[in-house]
Amino acid sequence: MNYEVNAILTLKKQHPCGGVQWKIARVGADIKLQCTTCGKYLNMTRDELKKRAKSTLTQGENL
Repeated sequence: MNYEVNAILTLKKQHPCGGVQWKIARVGADIKLQCTTCGKYLNMTRDELKKRAKSTLTQGENL
């Protein structure tokens, strides 16, 4: 699966703030996600994200 900046993902488990939607902030060796509810950032590897991602709501733009 290709991950693009600004795409919105839904993860299987919720964040402690209650949010389940995450925006991709940076793509590289690892992927940086930002919680759409509280704004906190989270880094995870591509393999870990592949396991945790439930669905993609919107596709981002290629920058």
